[in-house]
Amino acid sequence: MFHNKMPRYEILSADAMDKLDAGWRRIVTEIGVEFMSEPALEMFRAAGQRVVDNTVFLDPEFVLAQVAKAPAEFDIAARNPDHSVRIGGDAMAFGAVYGPPFVRQGQVRRDATMDDYRNFARLAQSFDALDSAGGVVCEPNDAPLDSRHLDMTYALMTLTDKLFMGNVVSGLNARDVLAMCDICFGGRAAIEATPVTISLINCNSPLRWDDRMLDALFEYVGAAQPVVLTPFLLMGAMSPVTIPAALVQQIAEALSGIALAQLIRPGAPVVFGSFLSTINMQSGSPTFGTPESGIGLLCTGQIARHFGLPFRSGGALTSSQVPDAQAGYEALMSMLPAFLAGANWVMHSAGWLEGGLVAGFEKFIVDVELLQMLQAEFTPLEIDDDSLAFGAHEEVGHGGHFLGAMHTMERFRTCFYRPLLSSSDNYERWVKNGALDTAARAENIWQQRLESYEQPALDEGIRAELEDFVTRRRRELGD
Repeated sequence: MFHNKMPRYEILSADAMDKLDAGWRRIVTEIGVEFMSEPALEMFRAAGQRVVDNTVFLDPEFVLAQVAKAPAEFDIAARNPDHSVRIGGDAMAFGAVYGPPFVRQGQVRRDATMDDYRNFARLAQSFDALDSAGGVVCEPNDAPLDSRHLDMTYALMTLTDKLFMGNVVSGLNARDVLAMCDICFGGRAAIEATPVTISLINCNSPLRWDDRMLDALFEYVGAAQPVVLTPFLLMGAMSPVTIPAALVQQIAEALSGIALAQLIRPGAPVVFGSFLSTINMQSGSPTFGTPESGIGLLCTGQIARHFGLPFRSGGALTSSQVPDAQAGYEALMSMLPAFLAGANWVMHSAGWLEGGLVAGFEKFIVDVELLQMLQAEFTPLEIDDDSLAFGAHEEVGHGGHFLGAMHTMERFRTCFYRPLLSSSDNYERWVKNGALDTAARAENIWQQRLESYEQPALDEGIRAELEDFVTRRRRELGD
């Protein structure tokens, strides 16, 4: 995994932080946060918080005391120990796109299938820049709704040996995922000792935590698995249009969810989630890769560090329908602030298209290239006698060139980033090779990667037990 040792880019003054602090305190005390779960409401009552119907009015000092119980950093074990990750500190972990019901393959946009899901998992396994295939990499519409979480989890566990995300559609689905984790990782005691999955718990912004998400929260936190408590804020729709107001709402929502997680299990690993963007004020459509979302991301990193929490950001986000120039520059507008802010868990790092409606195979490759380039750019520069290369000047002298210098010959294979996707051919060579644009080259790359994919090893006893569990549960669910 990548460790970002560059200085963090912080844009909030002490006075600005104080104003944001006063803002979230006012929201939780005067407006409150809805929790559509009786067990959650009962926990808050027992903790001395005022509850009116489904709304909890929180004492800010109580919230801060709960937040202080959460670890600043924690580990997640992958099936292959070489792919285990650290969440927090200077560590950055990257997962692929999450949630699209459609896929784009070349010029074709269509419903996602289970085969697509498996292929995205294989691609994620194939690139070292990615730490995870994610969770709902795409929504396999050809699989039964009630049991598709079993097939998706089985694919993540067998086609990859990296970190994976748990299903959060319901508490029942979460229990199934945890049972499969027990099989794959040696039992409940083992996964409670070191977490093996991470799950996304979204707030139904503004200021409501829904029952299905909370049911999943109870299951995962009860089993000591980390959760990402994420306000879903599109400014102008789910929050006010101003960035400071959105940040205040984000703090109130995230901290209230984190407080509940700590009531369920003190010391539970959590991530301060952020998904903050804008809408087109003419059409109402969501917009991504905007300057406002970048500013919000930079602020969120500083806010999360203020509370001593790891934080999650979006990834290579775009509103573009195809993997074109817009998709590239909007993805950079989202990913660069994630690096500058030091995001610890970066979702949607590869494959996001059309505002998250589409998982794109070509866009997946474009994003991997972008991610690899940023990881190279954010690797600290080493300056020593060897890198200063005084001997190369002695060898070449005045008016010569360094192409054949010993210093160059010793380093030419590794001295510069070697692109996966980009072309630097001259025009004649580019035409001779087919005059392929970025999308066409990306199509070739993902197809080649799938052809060369090798499934990671898995103990056959564990595989058989997982298959038996999936078969039995599918039958019990009526599929």
